[in-house]
Amino acid sequence: MWPQICEHISTATYSPFELRTRLPAAGGCINSAHIIEDGHGRKYFIKLNDAILATMFEAEAAGLREIAQTNTLLTPEPVCHGTVGDTAYLVLTYLDLRGRNDNATQERLGQQLAAMHRVTAPCHGWRIDNTIGSTPQINIPNHDWLTFWREHRLGLQFELAARNGYHGTLQHKGERLLAAMNTFFAGHTPAPSLLHGDLWSGNYGVDTNGNPVIFDPAIYYGDRETDLAMTELFGGFTARFYQAYNEAWPLDSGHLVRKNLYNLYHVLNHLNLFGGSYLSQAMGMIDTLLAEK
Repeated sequence: MWPQICEHISTATYSPFELRTRLPAAGGCINSAHIIEDGHGRKYFIKLNDAILATMFEAEAAGLREIAQTNTLLTPEPVCHGTVGDTAYLVLTYLDLRGRNDNATQERLGQQLAAMHRVTAPCHGWRIDNTIGSTPQINIPNHDWLTFWREHRLGLQFELAARNGYHGTLQHKGERLLAAMNTFFAGHTPAPSLLHGDLWSGNYGVDTNGNPVIFDPAIYYGDRETDLAMTELFGGFTARFYQAYNEAWPLDSGHLVRKNLYNLYHVLNHLNLFGGSYLSQAMGMIDTLLAEK
């Protein structure tokens, strides 16, 4: 498949690309990845998966372009994508992410993320569906954030959990939580902000010039608190990041409760993708939320 990918790169960049070296790279839990180079300074990052997931890469490329158009945070540039045989591929510009992740960089990340969140749309959702990991993420536009989150985020994850065999207590408590969700949004009507959608420390890096870089997005427009909540789910962001964000655009005090509601979406997605080791975490989060409603 590599000759075909290189031919596509040549066509997309209007410059012949001849593969000289190819090295495996970290590609996350969903995709495999490689770094390819022609020996003359041209280098690309390639993500690979099954051909049936080609639309996942198409949506990712569109998401990266949407972020880039805001001129706020740096992202890899999509070069091309397609399929060869039973393999789908996405070609991205290569960014050297060996920069120092210090407080100055975390400050810039907070400021630039707040600037990206100020880019808004008329509705919550997005013009196309995409994926969170490899799970379908439905982005049908809706003016009402509560309805959007209940139906297309938490509700869908509970439905997937039922299909995956997680019945009984999880579904019972999930139904109670979905029915009570309006209590978490009293006085809170968020603007539809442009979101990364999957903003944990593994989807963030620093280039050699000290610029924050975000990648592997699952973008849509929605409550900016969802991005901030996920940064706390697996750690990796410093106090200066949160200070800088709040200095640029302060958060409502209610986010301290809603962050568990927003992070439950990702924990349920991990349950559906990776199995029962996430069940107790999901149940604990639901219990906490039901106690706070």
